[in-house]
Amino acid sequence: MVDEKYRTVAPVEEWLEAHRLLWSPNTVRGYATSLAQWWTFLEQREETAAWSDVGVPAVAGFLSWLRNGRTVEHALVVPEHAPAPETLEARLAALISFYRWQGAVFSVPVAGRLMRGAPRRAPARGLLAHLDARSAPGPSSLVRVRRHRHRGRPPLLLPSEIQAVLDGCARPEAGGEWAGNLRDRLLFALLAETGMRLGEVLGLRIRDFVMGRGSTPYVEVVPREDNANGARVKMMRPRRVYVGVDLERLLADYLVHLAVRAAGAGLEISSDSPLLVNLDRPPLLAALKEGTVRDKTAALRKKGIGPASWTPHWFRHTHATALLLAGTPEWVVSRRLGHAHVQTTLDLYGNPQELHQTGEKLQVTRSGQGPARTLTSCNLAA
Repeated sequence: MVDEKYRTVAPVEEWLEAHRLLWSPNTVRGYATSLAQWWTFLEQREETAAWSDVGVPAVAGFLSWLRNGRTVEHALVVPEHAPAPETLEARLAALISFYRWQGAVFSVPVAGRLMRGAPRRAPARGLLAHLDARSAPGPSSLVRVRRHRHRGRPPLLLPSEIQAVLDGCARPEAGGEWAGNLRDRLLFALLAETGMRLGEVLGLRIRDFVMGRGSTPYVEVVPREDNANGARVKMMRPRRVYVGVDLERLLADYLVHLAVRAAGAGLEISSDSPLLVNLDRPPLLAALKEGTVRDKTAALRKKGIGPASWTPHWFRHTHATALLLAGTPEWVVSRRLGHAHVQTTLDLYGNPQELHQTGEKLQVTRSGQGPARTLTSCNLAA
């Protein structure tokens, strides 16, 4: 991260460097964006020299500055396209994390000024919640983001929209051939059927997809730190995700296409090679990067395929919701998604009334066909 004179901002870079091996690249990028905006705010105030001596008024002013379009701190009318409360909360969380680390490592006193508020009242968590170390109250931020109590459900893709995305990448033709980009279809099919995060899919090696051979095929989510594209498994937690035979057949077709492409280019592939690679542009057979997926998603949206603002992460939300609608126990869904705690799954997807309303909208059933079947009928345990 650099300042307005293109000099490295040492305090922020030290903090990011200390966490690059612990966080996913997306998390690092998001936190770096938050701190870059904080530093710009201090530059406009001409207070960068006092970054280690700010308090609640400065942080509150930072949130107002973000809300008012990063131009002024105080405005009579909120801009039409003001950041969402979730965005402001993410910026505040990054700022507090930065100063807590600076306080622990270099005794910077800012975090103590921001975190001296009384702990928030914790919701009831059951009879034995007092035995859980995670339930111990801690200091909360004195600066808060005001938001509505009701939080809507995560955005979803309808089965027809999922099918449109898959067909927008590649379509089957007569004779078993494919027209289009088979790699992109495999990418989005993996996201739809496994509920994996994009970084987890991009970090897959060929050997991680285990063919059924008479049993149930599955995908091994393996934490690695040496992926050439920087992809990482969140929290470095391994897990196994079972899939259906349709995805297995799609993978087989893709591997044949990959082998032919590699042979034509005079390159070698092995079971330890990246699964999703560049097939048409240099460097050939290099691991697919997140930026390429974002460009592909934008191209599909530009063609009118899918909702106007859909992202690859919507597949994960849709997958989890479809499994819950199909009657899958919450703890099974939690393990399949790789959540650290089942409460995370319940908080995101488990509201019964909203889930029922979503079910009426999606009309997903166990006996459905096409993408609806893909989302709900895969074997979750072997």
